[in-house]
Amino acid sequence: MIDACDLVIRFNDCRSLGRGGSRTDVVAVCNTGRPAHGMVRQRAWQELPAVAGASEIWCVRDSMKFAELKSGLAPGLEDFCDDYTAEFAEFAAETGKAFKVIPRRHHDRIDIELKALRSAEYIVPSSGLMAIAYVIEEAADVGDRVMLAGFDHEGWNGHPFDAERVLIERYIVEGRLRRLTAAPQRYADCGA
Repeated sequence: MIDACDLVIRFNDCRSLGRGGSRTDVVAVCNTGRPAHGMVRQRAWQELPAVAGASEIWCVRDSMKFAELKSGLAPGLEDFCDDYTAEFAEFAAETGKAFKVIPRRHHDRIDIELKALRSAEYIVPSSGLMAIAYVIEEAADVGDRVMLAGFDHEGWNGHPFDAERVLIERYIVEGRLRRLTAAPQRYADCGA
């Protein structure tokens, strides 16, 4: 079902490849901090079948937004805002992939929505949520069915996964997003 969609987006190290289909069109990456450093500077990441086969690389973090965040971060996160966007752009150019950075306005909007759902502080939204927000707000065309598969709302504790889960469920209720289920259905006309 995933491979039959018009556009397949995976995140970061593309762990869902295999059990989540074999096709990848876009790899949406965290382009700051240790995760970015670990991806873009490692030949092993560059040679992952999903990364090698993708036609686009999307960076989910606006470098100016992260430069502004740097002064307010706790000790131990000094490299969190280190920006590797240029290296991802270079990798994309060298491998013939399209490249884009998700515009900051999506991050700013998601921050407002998440803060309304969560009282505790968090650092940033997850890469997955940023890519989802970009797709449903800007990349998908009217009438596209945007499907979500395998996003489990787990990972680094600086992401507000409890609030992200609520926000994703809201998008589903609003009809902006659908969760792909194992039920036998035809999804040949999915948008993302």
